[in-house]
Amino acid sequence: MPISANCLIACQQQDRKAQAALYEHYKGRLLGFCRRYARTDAEAEDIMLDSFLKIFAQLHTVKRVESLDAWVKSVTIRTAIDHYRSQLREPVVVPIEHAADMADNSFHTILDQLNIEEIQRIIALLPTGYRMVFNLYLIDGFSHAEIAQLLGISEGTSKSQLSKAKTLFSKTIKGDPKLFYAP
Repeated sequence: MPISANCLIACQQQDRKAQAALYEHYKGRLLGFCRRYARTDAEAEDIMLDSFLKIFAQLHTVKRVESLDAWVKSVTIRTAIDHYRSQLREPVVVPIEHAADMADNSFHTILDQLNIEEIQRIIALLPTGYRMVFNLYLIDGFSHAEIAQLLGISEGTSKSQLSKAKTLFSKTIKGDPKLFYAP
């Protein structure tokens, strides 16, 4: 059941019961988003809680209840990106000429054979940069230009990291986890 306009207004007026209802409504979905970006469940919960802090702090900017779902998802994804940025040590730059073709049909065939829990477990194993690009591009539907802007990388790096993430993902399915130690 969607959040009502009355609940949104009550949340904007700092009503604790309405805020609790909003939290209960979104916590499962947001935790699912966060798990895709995090390495551990604890990290996912931290990102989710940070997301809720931002959501409640900025809820006054939401004018229509119809846009609430998309706005909440956007805040959560951006919070996960902020978390990723805070953990960066050095940016990874990969030349565009190493980016493989993105239309790899065999990868999508592999995805079709897995359930959501298996996919989430494998995504969590990906190196952080690969995991971020993988989620933003394949799951959340961002373009490489948008990903480059969000993560502060080039489009070529985004394409390369997606290609490498897909390769690691596919090889992990085939039982070759040692590939995660590649540079």
